[in-house]
Amino acid sequence: MATESTPRARKAGAFDIRLIIALLTGVYGIILTVMGAAFDTQADRVKSAGVNINLWAGIALLIFTALFVLWARLRPIVVPSQTEQPDEDETTEPPSAG
Repeated sequence: MATESTPRARKAGAFDIRLIIALLTGVYGIILTVMGAAFDTQADRVKSAGVNINLWAGIALLIFTALFVLWARLRPIVVPSQTEQPDEDETTEPPSAG
């Protein structure tokens, strides 16, 4: 069985910054949604001009999270498996002046 000698590209996977941002906004979105749905008081609504701001902000963050995850899945970051070797000219030090 012959093996292929060409390098294979890999996806960034869990190290994609978009997924890390999605995780953080998702956690905040869940917390705000639960707080807005279960623990909303009349005093909170008075402060926010009659709007359940925790609920709406939580829903917006969850939508933002879903869009980030969708973006990361549809357009993954491809990491080359091998780094390019520098040219020989780049590795030599320039002549010292003086």
